[in-house]
Amino acid sequence: MKNIIAGTSYKIQDIIETALAEDIGSGDVTTMAIADKNDEGAVEIIAKENLVVAGILIAEAVFKTIDKKIEFKPFVTDGDNVRKGKAIAKVSGKLSTLLAGERVALNFLQRLSGIATLTRLFTDKIKGFNIKILDTRKTTPGLRILEKYAVRMGGGWSHRFGLCDGVLIKDNHIAAVGSVAEAVLRARDNAPKNMLIEVETKNISEVKEALLAGADVIMLDNMKPAAMRQAVKIVGKTALVEASGGVNLKNIRAIAKTGIDFISVGALTHSARAVDISMKVVK
Repeated sequence: MKNIIAGTSYKIQDIIETALAEDIGSGDVTTMAIADKNDEGAVEIIAKENLVVAGILIAEAVFKTIDKKIEFKPFVTDGDNVRKGKAIAKVSGKLSTLLAGERVALNFLQRLSGIATLTRLFTDKIKGFNIKILDTRKTTPGLRILEKYAVRMGGGWSHRFGLCDGVLIKDNHIAAVGSVAEAVLRARDNAPKNMLIEVETKNISEVKEALLAGADVIMLDNMKPAAMRQAVKIVGKTALVEASGGVNLKNIRAIAKTGIDFISVGALTHSARAVDISMKVVK
């Protein structure tokens, strides 16, 4: 299966095969015991609550990894709003394949759609503002490529994918070298020349220090809206400003009103609940 996020070397097919091996192991003993291996049938995948769907291609790949002859007919597209009770897809083929792939396909769909659904709630809250909602690296180990994809389907944007593709100086980096300015200067001298230098700041004094040191992006970590407004005024057009830490659905609009450029939300991936999706035999 081709990657659904361009520019990465991670193979989604490997993730799917690992999940299937984990679940099926040496074989689906229940299905093998009660179903003839040649029995044909069909199932529908159904939304049990209102949601934003993500992971249709992953669910299809799960079934076709077990049996390439499976017919998968989607009724929606990733990123669509889906109402409770609506069929997301119909899957036809050998019943043994449909039953063996059920849980893994649903696990992916429920998890990814949960992330997309939560992201849509956040992006809806800041409609009218020229601000991007960003994800973070607070993802499930091994599933980052899929979870960041789900954020995009919900209307969010990807921050750096990993440590290798973006400079983000955080509190421990600063503590290691002694100051915000020193950390920024070292990054400027030693990081790849085409990378922006972003630095985390905790107060207005550090914002000024980061600005004077030449940071490209200044992260305001756990600051109150009043302090954010002050920081935005100080920075002006010299750098981009990102708000981070403690962002939730109740305060995000107040944060957006401060004039920042980005809001990063770790909860999009680390706290999204799996939405309710089921699979039912239809014939």
